[in-house]
Amino acid sequence: MSASRVFVARLAGCAVFDPAGDRVGKLRDVLVVYRKDDPPRVVGLIVEIPGKRRVFVSIGRVTSISGSQIITTGMVNMRRFEQRGGEVRLIAEMFGRQVDFDDGSGDATIEDVAIEERDQGEWDVSQLLVRRRKTSASPFARGATAFVGWGEVSERAGAGQQQSAEHLIAAYSELKPADLATTMLELPAERRREVAAELPDGRLADALEEMPESDQVELLATLGDERAADVLDHMQPDDAADLIAQLPLERGEQLLDLMEPEEADDVRFLLKYEADTAGGLMTTEPIIVSADATVAEGLALIRRHELPPALGAAVCVTMPPHEPPTGRFLGMVHFQRMLRYPPNERLGTLIDQGLEPVSGDTSAAEVSRILASYDLVSVPVVDERNRLLGVVTIDDVLDYLLPDDWRSQPDEDDEVRRRAAAREQLLTGSIPLQTGRRSRRRGADGTR
Repeated sequence: MSASRVFVARLAGCAVFDPAGDRVGKLRDVLVVYRKDDPPRVVGLIVEIPGKRRVFVSIGRVTSISGSQIITTGMVNMRRFEQRGGEVRLIAEMFGRQVDFDDGSGDATIEDVAIEERDQGEWDVSQLLVRRRKTSASPFARGATAFVGWGEVSERAGAGQQQSAEHLIAAYSELKPADLATTMLELPAERRREVAAELPDGRLADALEEMPESDQVELLATLGDERAADVLDHMQPDDAADLIAQLPLERGEQLLDLMEPEEADDVRFLLKYEADTAGGLMTTEPIIVSADATVAEGLALIRRHELPPALGAAVCVTMPPHEPPTGRFLGMVHFQRMLRYPPNERLGTLIDQGLEPVSGDTSAAEVSRILASYDLVSVPVVDERNRLLGVVTIDDVLDYLLPDDWRSQPDEDDEVRRRAAAREQLLTGSIPLQTGRRSRRRGADGTR
């Protein structure tokens, strides 16, 4: 393989730098156009810059491409990328396409694409990594792989053929949930439904939690009731409650009936609270232990891989039972304090005596002030009998405070004004109701 030939799958997610060594963003895809008698020509890169914005970088502005980094001239157009007719994204559209060998020896699936620099600043598709159809009936068998030139195979359905959703998912298997959500929202509606159908329930739940509510509702509507309920089971209860609150009442009740009883009970409980209260923001799945639990036990619980970082910042200590609503709430122990004591120390002796819980009806403005004033990551929520109901984490408050379109990169002046306004709101407590977030509370007549 020549030094100027690289395989695109290895480039996905690699850093893009300007000549001074400052990071511009990370590569998300390579854009090509088909030619009549020659291999497809690379016209540019799709680069994700800060703010989740994806921009187009012309291949002429790329000075170096390797498997670990890409160097550009530093002159990047910040206009959001829009795909034009005739352009094909290699990762999103070509991986997984079916091809036939021109010598008649069978067919195969494209698993990777190599691009090569022919002349200064001119890159073409040079080779394909393909996998032949498997010949064994064993479910563990896979077809043989081969490197072939572009001219040795023909795409079965031409340039417009869609890749399989399975291969698209494999190409983005390492993406974080927020990046996966952004990638899915950029796909055509039909393609998005295909990808959602192939994603595991837990992975789809993670992506849904990162989408705007309108897109959540639209995507959930494409799933059958049983699948939709399974996905909701995997979502955080507060996120699932927010989503169900946006659905028609009949559809929401139907999905709740199909969910696992424990998960449905948590969601129904959260639906009783207004969205702009501590009860509406809280999650009902904090780490809860007894006063006799040791530091070693507490640290083991916060080490769990699936635990969100904000929930792992502290453990809640209560009297039995230890499921919300718990016995009497005793207090919280922050993980940094646990690190200062021996493993056999009882957590009941390490409780933060200065942290007061809030009630379910406490306003979001008050919760945000408490978090900001005391440099906290989470605040416990209790009922009138001082039983723990859940905790409000900093990410819950940020999701509430940010505007509905926060995932779109704002202009620089707008960003400065938004930060100034947010700072003023936190200082004065004048946090406005979010017009895009509907109330969860059910009325006496069953309406929301």
